[in-house]
Amino acid sequence: MAQVDPLTLSTVWHSFQNICKEMRHVLDRTCQNYLIAQLHDLSVGIWDAKGRTVSIPIGLSVQYMGGKLAVEYVLEKFKGNLNPGDVILVNDPYHGYCCHLPDWGFYRPIFYQGELLFWTLCRAHQMDTGGAFPGGYFPNGYDIHAEGLAIPGIKVMEADREREDVMELILNNVRWPQGTRIDNYAQIAAVRLCEQRIVALLDKYGKQTVLACVEEMMNRTERAVRTTIAKIPDGTYFGEAATDDDGTELDVPVWVRVEVCVKDDTLTFDFSKSDKQRKGFVNSIYNSTYANALMGAFMFMDPDLGEFHNEGSIRPITVVAPPGLVVSAQYPATVGASPVSVGSQTLQAVMSAMSKAMPDHAITSWGMRNGHYIFGIDPRSAERYVTTTFDMDGGTGAVSGYDGHEGPCGMGSLGTVNKGNVEELEMRFPWTYKRWEFVADSAGSGKWRGGCGMHWEVRNDGGEAGVATGSSDGEIVRGPGALGGEPTRNNRGFLIREAEQSVVRGHRLYQLKPGDTLLKLTGGGAGVGNPAERDPQDVLWDVLNEYVSVEKAREIYSVAIDPLARRVIEDETRRLRSR
Repeated sequence: MAQVDPLTLSTVWHSFQNICKEMRHVLDRTCQNYLIAQLHDLSVGIWDAKGRTVSIPIGLSVQYMGGKLAVEYVLEKFKGNLNPGDVILVNDPYHGYCCHLPDWGFYRPIFYQGELLFWTLCRAHQMDTGGAFPGGYFPNGYDIHAEGLAIPGIKVMEADREREDVMELILNNVRWPQGTRIDNYAQIAAVRLCEQRIVALLDKYGKQTVLACVEEMMNRTERAVRTTIAKIPDGTYFGEAATDDDGTELDVPVWVRVEVCVKDDTLTFDFSKSDKQRKGFVNSIYNSTYANALMGAFMFMDPDLGEFHNEGSIRPITVVAPPGLVVSAQYPATVGASPVSVGSQTLQAVMSAMSKAMPDHAITSWGMRNGHYIFGIDPRSAERYVTTTFDMDGGTGAVSGYDGHEGPCGMGSLGTVNKGNVEELEMRFPWTYKRWEFVADSAGSGKWRGGCGMHWEVRNDGGEAGVATGSSDGEIVRGPGALGGEPTRNNRGFLIREAEQSVVRGHRLYQLKPGDTLLKLTGGGAGVGNPAERDPQDVLWDVLNEYVSVEKAREIYSVAIDPLARRVIEDETRRLRSR
């Protein structure tokens, strides 16, 4: 193996990172699906010829963090039948290691001088993938086939020529074939761009030098991760979290439990005590659990490693999940909601356990998802539409030493998924935004508090519509805090029709009429540490900015505030805290 100098190593390493970012930019500029182009529900990455992870700088963990398992599957299935210019489409969780059916992955083998050297993957959340209802979060399917079209791995391009009959068959089974075709072509363009950039890199530095850089990249991240783990006291640390129900057996929480075993410079995540797989759609396959466990571990590593994790980072970590659990479901279990439930719970449980192992780095749950899909007819165009949004997601959880952030969405994405903007949403969909703002006293309290929850309120200006609340959670359960910090606050939803207000629950289906208003009140992120230890000046800042009320400042934080004088009442605060 060739020796590489530090400058060449840095250049090659950052080139792989930048190639992935270019791939994402292609989708930003060419996709028509709001969920992909505007909200960035997509992930890309690069793996080597053996399926080892090379570059995964940004994305959703369940879509790509376990990509090595998916690449290994494609390698095995197409052994002896891979050629330059091939593109393989996979979305099947049970035959392809995808997290759920709406996330379509396009894989391209990258050859150089006739030799397979790398793989690239572009995975993105489609507008529709067939199934009983649009969107993919249908809460009560009989089995996975009710959730949509399952593609176990098929070539859609051979030698850069489209297999038109295959693509026609696939697109004939979705509700928006033309839009999906555009998005698919964008994904194919992204993986082709990746190939062009990697071939240019190989031409410039030579195969041996680039491959030597890849080995050194992996070795360096392995050393960094092992060094971090070695500083954690050996032992077993427990964490658990629950989703409200499975969408079929309602109001019966489903639990994820993990034991994190630290031994020398290795980590083992054992999910064996989690609940059995359920009839409802919250089941997760092993690949998604594996990915979320890795992401949970990496959150406790040096932030400077954040965009540079690769195969070396994975080597010290083992994930155990015996078949048949809610975190390792077996065919034909439904898995539509798994990126939210129990995907979020997997991450919450890992964070809770790791916060006990590394209290100086404690990290808490973000605000629980309060999402939905809306589908109906847009009277302006007389065409069908489907939309989802992350706009109502609560803020992030606190981190030891830092408050949570207001605004970011989707704990499973760590903020890589965007919230929308009102102008774009009202232009695309027949809904009018009435109110969208942070809510006072909605965050989990603590020495460091979570980010605030949201008040999200919209009116249906279209025709009759359906709402699937499959991506909602947190109405019964609460995401865990750490070190005495408060957990997330519960979510609530309401339907307002002609001045009558009724409750909207997660994991259910509802019918809407023209003029109906949908209201979501979302809890914020969880807290870290005892609230009575929060700096009174920070509490004053929260009160003045209407994140915390004067009453809650006194009741929860033991801080007395004079809102007119805009100051802390020092004597009263000392008396409150002395108790």
